[in-house]
Amino acid sequence: MPGFKQTDLSTFFIAGINYKKTDATLRGQFAINSDQYSTLLSLAPQYGVKEFFVLSTCNRTEIYGFAENSSCLPDLLCTQTLGSIDTFKEMAYVKKGAKAIEHLFSVAAGLDSQILGDYEIVGQIKQAVKISKEQHFIGAYMERLINAVLQSSKMIRTTTLLSGGTVSVSFAAVQYIKEKIADIPNKKILLLGTGKIGRNTCKNLVDYLETKNITLINRTRDKAAKLATELGLNYASIDELSEYIDQSDIILVATNSTEPVILESHVAGKTDKLIIDLSIPYNVEKSAQDLPNVTLVNVDDLSKIKDETLHRRMAEIPKAKTIIADHIAEFLDWHEMRKNVPVLTAVKHKLQAMHQCNLFINYSATLTPLVAHTNPEIKIQKVINGMAIKMRNQNQRGCNFIEAINEYITTGTN
Repeated sequence: MPGFKQTDLSTFFIAGINYKKTDATLRGQFAINSDQYSTLLSLAPQYGVKEFFVLSTCNRTEIYGFAENSSCLPDLLCTQTLGSIDTFKEMAYVKKGAKAIEHLFSVAAGLDSQILGDYEIVGQIKQAVKISKEQHFIGAYMERLINAVLQSSKMIRTTTLLSGGTVSVSFAAVQYIKEKIADIPNKKILLLGTGKIGRNTCKNLVDYLETKNITLINRTRDKAAKLATELGLNYASIDELSEYIDQSDIILVATNSTEPVILESHVAGKTDKLIIDLSIPYNVEKSAQDLPNVTLVNVDDLSKIKDETLHRRMAEIPKAKTIIADHIAEFLDWHEMRKNVPVLTAVKHKLQAMHQCNLFINYSATLTPLVAHTNPEIKIQKVINGMAIKMRNQNQRGCNFIEAINEYITTGTN
């Protein structure tokens, strides 16, 4: 079949690091922001990478794609990271083919999250794929894979309790505040950053702390204003950051800056402050944690919080794995069927060409009017469908054309 090329699963890789072997400081060295992502897309052809997307979250940085070999993806990724390729390869896991596919399914289900069942990962996968697709780095095959992954994740969410209850990094931050801070309604809270994580955190603050003594600051003022208006909160300009840091008792940071936005100098000699840094890389200067008036908490600290919801989620793991196994089997079955596409297409073209053959035209004249006038395309598709089933179930790859002609000729004669 002209233009058809069977996808070789052995060229599909995932290379990444996550919370299991690296702390947030090291993961921050390999975080990828939107500008870096754009550069990776422009460099990909030079590194033998045909299709790919990058998943960069507080838990992990992973690159998935089709490449000439397993080194292409990390080599490409590390052109844009603060950390070196040697450090990455020392800490990274690399998987290919079916193992790489299985890993992606597990990540999307929340089975591989720092907080089990954290469903925020699904939105992050969708956004990462969207960026690559817009630049034509997601082909039809990978799109089919992503759709299967998302379908599996959705089924797990709707038919199991793996993501039941409310447990995520943003919710864990709220739990921490409830456990450690007294008289919350009278505390002034500053939330810096109103992206996806910041937005979720903000809603959790309002819902579970039952306070609106919250000020939002975002580098883009309009985004902070929109969320503040929606939830009935205060907002301020980034130019007023120092002033609001001074006033605040609790500060949550959910920005994606490559450099710290809250410095030691911002909080030194000030009132007691709880600072929760939800950013990767860290957006609070590390030396701030040494100040006597500052309690600094990061995403790794928050992930250690355990509660009854997490215990219930652990009981759902076997169900989730069964759903994943079924979807992977279905996808791999589709992959195997693609091997038969050229044969099926060639036979279909031959059957269509038969209508120009004098021998077949003469034979058709001997058939009853009902059979002779049956729509040939319907008959052909019926034959092709039956042939596909036989090739799938019986692994028949022999005289397909001869058998198909015979079946086509005899269809409807009884």
